[in-house]
Amino acid sequence: MSAPSPVALRDLALDVAQQAATLVRDRRAEGVSVADTKTSATDVVTEVDRASEELIRGLLLEARPDDSILGEEGDDHVGTSEVLWIVDPIDGTVNFLYGLPEYAVSIAAEVDGEVVAGVVLNVVTGVVFAAALGHGATKDGRPIGVRSTPPLSHRLVLTGFSYRPDLRAEQAAQVARLLPQVRDVRRIGSSALDICHVAEGAGDAYVEEGSQRWDWSAAALVARESGARFGLLPSAVAARLGGPGSDGTPTVVVCTPADGWDDFVSLLTDCGFCVSDAE
Repeated sequence: MSAPSPVALRDLALDVAQQAATLVRDRRAEGVSVADTKTSATDVVTEVDRASEELIRGLLLEARPDDSILGEEGDDHVGTSEVLWIVDPIDGTVNFLYGLPEYAVSIAAEVDGEVVAGVVLNVVTGVVFAAALGHGATKDGRPIGVRSTPPLSHRLVLTGFSYRPDLRAEQAAQVARLLPQVRDVRRIGSSALDICHVAEGAGDAYVEEGSQRWDWSAAALVARESGARFGLLPSAVAARLGGPGSDGTPTVVVCTPADGWDDFVSLLTDCGFCVSDAE
């Protein structure tokens, strides 16, 4: 089966995300408990994460049985087509657990190594961010774009933290150095939605270390199609602490309007987030 157009893949991702969001909302109303943990005791998984991913996998493979799937909670499915779906069944699980209204279903489609379609759906509000390569980005069907880039001291920066205690301590120090040099910092709790907020102009920049492909793949396309620049940079602390990025692999996720990239990355380097601009 050949790959359809980016628009067709986006539309399929949207249909599947809407069905998954309905499941998540319904199950949230029934009550939620922690089913397991991952990298640390604070990195939680719920049964709803697993149920959402199972539904998404089933719907995608029903529509396109030859495709591959990379998901956060399940085993990878290896298909025979050039299409890879990258799935986060609930991005912002801790928010979901506590009932904070900032968590999303995130689905991206990658063709021959390039993300060509992405959908990020806020489960609580129903707001949908979507993009197809070359066709722009939308919020609830309306085109979106990044804000005009202000001086560094006027930028609102969105961020997140690792679940590893040693890395969290390093990140707290990085943010302490960053905070006096920007307008303010927000930690909202969903990587995908944070990046989409930059895309829609509700933030000026985003930085986080250690998030995974399923966290940002769909949102990164939304951002790029809205006029943002998105990239991965090498961590300044990973080599010392070990773990992801200790081999020099870029792990610091950065997103900002394209014309504000250079000075923001320079500031991040000065504050100890990353060592250089290398995508």
